[in-house]
Amino acid sequence: MSGFPAGTARPAQAAPAITLTGVSKTYAGGVRALDDVSLTVAHGTFLAVMGPSGSGKSTLMHCAAGLDTPTAGSIRIGDREIAGLNETRRTELRREHIGFVFQSYNLVPALSVADNITLPLRLAGRAPDHRWLRTLVERVGLADRLAHRPAELSGGQQQRAAIVRALVAKPAVVFADEPTGALDLRSAHEVLGLLRELVDELRQTVVMVTHDPAAAAQAHRALVMADGCVVDTLDRPTAPELADRLVKLGEV
Repeated sequence: MSGFPAGTARPAQAAPAITLTGVSKTYAGGVRALDDVSLTVAHGTFLAVMGPSGSGKSTLMHCAAGLDTPTAGSIRIGDREIAGLNETRRTELRREHIGFVFQSYNLVPALSVADNITLPLRLAGRAPDHRWLRTLVERVGLADRLAHRPAELSGGQQQRAAIVRALVAKPAVVFADEPTGALDLRSAHEVLGLLRELVDELRQTVVMVTHDPAAAAQAHRALVMADGCVVDTLDRPTAPELADRLVKLGEV
C-alpha cells in the first residue's frame, strides 16, 4: 500500500500530546485502579499500553481520554487540563480533540460508510474537510465502498472505516482499545500497519491498549502495567520481549 500524499503532515507541536502527572483512580470499595501514574506522550508517536487483566491499562486510557475522571492528579491533552472538567466540557473536548477506535467497530448499521465516517462532525455541527476526507478514504482503500452499509464490508474494512471516522475531525490524539481484537491475522496486520503509517507519515499521535505482544511491537514505545502502576517501558519493543515481560507478570 502506498503512503499518504505529500503535504498532509502535521506541523510540530510544542507541548506534549498527553501529560499525566501523579494520576490515581480509586473506585468504590477502595479498589485502586491507578496508583500515582506519571507519563508523557510526545506528538507524532505510537504508544502501546500492555499488562495483565486488572493491571489498570484500560483505566489509564479512559482517564487520559476524558472518558473517566481520576481521583487525583493532572491530565493534559496538549495544553488543556482535563482532569477537573465537568462531563459537558469533557464531552466537548473529546469531540474536538480526541479520536477513538474500539475492538467493536461501533458503526451504525442503517447508515452508509460515508455517513458513518462523517457522523461525529454532523453531531458537532461541523462540515467535513473534503480534501482531508478524500485523502483518508483513498488511503485506507474505501473510496469505492462509501455507499455501502457496514454489513456489506469485511471486518477489516469496517475497522478501517472506524479509523477514518476517528481521524476525520483531525484530533490531537487517537485512542485505540484492542483495535485488532476482532480481526483475522491478515486484517489485523493491515490495520496495525495503517496506524503506524498515520504516526510516521502524518505525525498523528496514537495510544493503543492491547494484550497482543505482536500488535504492541508495531509501536514506537510500549508501557507494561501491573497493579495500577507502570512497571516497565520498552523503546522499539519486540514481540518476544513483550511476551517475556508479560509471562513474568503472570499473564500466561
